[in-house]
Order: sequence, then C-alpha cells, then structure tokens
Amino acid sequence: MPIIKSRNGESFHVLLKKFKKSCERSGLLSDIKKNKYYEKPAVKRRREKKEAERKHIKLMRKRKRYNR
Repeated sequence: MPIIKSRNGESFHVLLKKFKKSCERSGLLSDIKKNKYYEKPAVKRRREKKEAERKHIKLMRKRKRYNR
C-alpha cells in the first residue's frame, strides 16, 4: 500500500491526488481489477500469452525504428 507524507499546508485534495497517482504507479488498482473475478487457468494462460506477444511485437517495432 502506497504511503503519502503530507507537508505543511498541503490540502486534502492535493494529498488525495498524490495517493491516487502512487496507487496507479504501483499497479494496485489493476491488481484489484484482475482479482475481482475468478479466471480459469486456461483463460489466464491465453491472456498472458497474448500480452507477451503484444509486448514482443511492440519491442520489435521499437528496435526496428532505432536500427534505421
């Protein structure tokens, strides 16, 4: 869980914004959304494989762009 330290004179709204941002960076919300419903192991493997393929394609595009 992200921890936010307040400085003198910071309003609640600023602290809340910082907390939300740190939760987003740590991946807390995406983890909660993933675990909201049960996912069968086969479905999970398929999803992870698709994600890995997308990341690989993105990496290859990036490398291709810099190798020109």
